[in-house]
Amino acid sequence: SGAATDEPAADDHEIEATRPRPLRPGERRLTLTMPESYTPSAPTGVGTDDYRCFLLDPHLRRSAYLTGTFVKPGNADVVHHVILFRVPPEQVAEAHALDDRTPGDGWTCFGNSGLGGGPGLDNAPWLGAWAPGGKEAVEAKGFGVELARGTQIVMQVHYNLLAGASPDTSSTLLRLAPASAHLTPIETVLLPAPVELPCRKAHADGPLCDRDAALADVTQRFGGAGATANLLHMLCGAEIHPGNVQSCTRTITQPTTIRAVAGHMHLLGRSITIVVNPGTPEERTVLDIPVWNFDDQGARPIAPVHLDPFDKVQVTCRHVQWLRDELPAFEGQPDRYVVWGEGTTDEMCLGILEVTRP
Repeated sequence: SGAATDEPAADDHEIEATRPRPLRPGERRLTLTMPESYTPSAPTGVGTDDYRCFLLDPHLRRSAYLTGTFVKPGNADVVHHVILFRVPPEQVAEAHALDDRTPGDGWTCFGNSGLGGGPGLDNAPWLGAWAPGGKEAVEAKGFGVELARGTQIVMQVHYNLLAGASPDTSSTLLRLAPASAHLTPIETVLLPAPVELPCRKAHADGPLCDRDAALADVTQRFGGAGATANLLHMLCGAEIHPGNVQSCTRTITQPTTIRAVAGHMHLLGRSITIVVNPGTPEERTVLDIPVWNFDDQGARPIAPVHLDPFDKVQVTCRHVQWLRDELPAFEGQPDRYVVWGEGTTDEMCLGILEVTRP
């Protein structure tokens, strides 16, 4: 488990880089660092991506609220993005067992933290996420994520090996408030949608321009996580229709108030929207990014939007193949049929909601 300190040293470059906002009454900071340096490699022997999970122990002797997060990548040349997951006390033994039986520090974790219980889309165990351009994320005053006594944290690091493999020691800076603060609990809702981006006509004879071949390639690189491409169609109740634009509409099952929104795509992403109650008089757009910027994926606070059971939330993403001609990451790579995949040069379509519930 990672080392924990209540306050970084005065010359700590982490503080210098984040320039965190002043602490509010009752809050404290805690730094968790990977226990040792890790050099990434493609775990299946194929591809240029490694998802590695590291178990970090904040040594919570009392329950607390998480009110802010920041991730400091130790090696920006290889760290693609980072997600922090909550490990409740009842799963800590499982996490330690997984860590112990995996050679080296941490374990491979495509898709999620690798622990039981699945992704939990309507109440995801996410504590925070970081991608290039990320800054300290601080919850609004009066809100926080509940952490029970004994909770530990998984830091999932997506390593991109396109520039080669070199060691990394990343850290996360947490902002904590005591349970006595009686904050309103924040939860995370994930809204994934399929990606079905066909090759351009001029490249349609490529070996991976067939969907089945592309899906087999993703499965070879990421194992069981490769099945996500098909499972998303079941989740969204949508047939497979190749095209630049894909959507998924989900039904709200309990009273929910949206307080912040974010989107996540990779390098071929062009635009993303999140709309509540689409096609009705109550339609409202809560996220609209007309030109996607991979280096700006932070959550955006919004005026509270209340949803009742049976209301709808729709995420829509647009991806384009011509960005291959513009971005160095795709140099020498021909078109391929792109489905949901974990790799830097694969794609995702994900809406993220920070919500409160009665």
